Amino acid sequence: MGMIGLAGILADAGLLSSGASAAPSATVNPMMPREPHFPAKAKHVIHIFLNGGPSHVDTFDPKPALEKYAGKMLPMKNLRTERKTGAAFPSPYKFRRCGESGIEVSEIFEHLGQCVDEMAIIRSMHADVPNHEPSLLLMNCGQARLVRPSMGSWVTYGLGTENQNLPGFIVMCPGGYPIKGPQNWQSAFLPGVYQGTHIDSKHTDIEKLIEFTKNRFQSREQQRQQLDLLQQFNRWHRQQRDDDPLLEARMQSFELAYRMQMEASDAFDVSQEPQHIRDMYGPGVQARQILIARRLVERGVRYVQLWHGAGQPWDNHDDIEVNHRRLASQCDRALAALIKDLKQRGLLDETLIICGGEFGRTPTVELPQKGANAGKVNGRDHNHYGFTVWMAGGGVRGGQAYGATDEFGFQAVENRVHVHDLHATILHLLGFDHTRLTYRYAGRDFRLTDVHGRVVRDLIA
Repeated sequence: MGMIGLAGILADAGLLSSGASAAPSATVNPMMPREPHFPAKAKHVIHIFLNGGPSHVDTFDPKPALEKYAGKMLPMKNLRTERKTGAAFPSPYKFRRCGESGIEVSEIFEHLGQCVDEMAIIRSMHADVPNHEPSLLLMNCGQARLVRPSMGSWVTYGLGTENQNLPGFIVMCPGGYPIKGPQNWQSAFLPGVYQGTHIDSKHTDIEKLIEFTKNRFQSREQQRQQLDLLQQFNRWHRQQRDDDPLLEARMQSFELAYRMQMEASDAFDVSQEPQHIRDMYGPGVQARQILIARRLVERGVRYVQLWHGAGQPWDNHDDIEVNHRRLASQCDRALAALIKDLKQRGLLDETLIICGGEFGRTPTVELPQKGANAGKVNGRDHNHYGFTVWMAGGGVRGGQAYGATDEFGFQAVENRVHVHDLHATILHLLGFDHTRLTYRYAGRDFRLTDVHGRVVRDLIA
């Protein structure tokens, strides 16, 4: 029996401890809000995913020592990454101290630097391998190779959502899918209702942004009657098939689609925002989807994940100076606006913002080679040994740069934080003991952090 059904039986029998997060039985709406293991500030998550791997030494982790060795081999052996790298490659950008904390931030994040006192910049992240696919799954699902539920699915499984007329877990990616596509927001063996709902945020027309939400041929009352009849047939169908969880998920999606007809159009329509708010976020698709994220958490959506674009935009094996500057310019202003806007609305304390990629990039230049990357120059290879992720709001202690990479930025050496540790800390900020947020499947209790992870207490206010 799955933990959803078991929790419902135990709750009805009064056998569930008050400290546990009980997921409801199949007869109850599985997305109803639930209490976490302990009180916490964070109630919502906005996860900005800079897919492809932004370079930490060009953004939030300055390394002056690279200037000394510019064009020369480092006084250490280059660590093995996906491709061969050569001489030291100093950042083409200037860094400046920002805020009262004086944390150094790259010029390409000029606006975000103004918010550094709200941010905890983790400079000592590390993952397992220098390849996109496993690193994406590790960051999103806590497991690089096997099918596991995504972090957004775990969070909505544990907490439900506050708005029953919108999905609890929404994923926006303009122009298509990132590498590994829906696996990044899969529910895996968790009930399908906890899977992320993907939206192509390049569209501004609500009919294209969220297809088939409006019925042009029937009134809502007629739709309700039709759906009630359909759901009755579906329940009979499901009962004859041992309460198939995939059928249950499909039935829940029909209900959600019906409820979304009115509220979705409102939530995604940024034209309703005052002009000064839209100006604060700036123009472009990144600004629009970041503003939409604020509108969604404001309406009670539990988990919003924003991808920079289809494929891997930040995967700059060549011309870091032009490409990283261009990409940062698309989101810098809006990210700063998000922090300021949430704060002025009293929502920053309860909204956890996470921003980063699946890994970082090498402090050494990638060497020209045969194949797909032939002829590329002035770029950096993938680097899982050390990279940066930052967080803000939601109980995070801002104004700090936590941990450190070596003097060149090749690997984390001080207060190292693995992806499992990051996940444990995120769940803690949401009120969960990561070792207790589990789901029984195939004879084992699974969790987001598998058998790993520690809470990084210094990141918590």
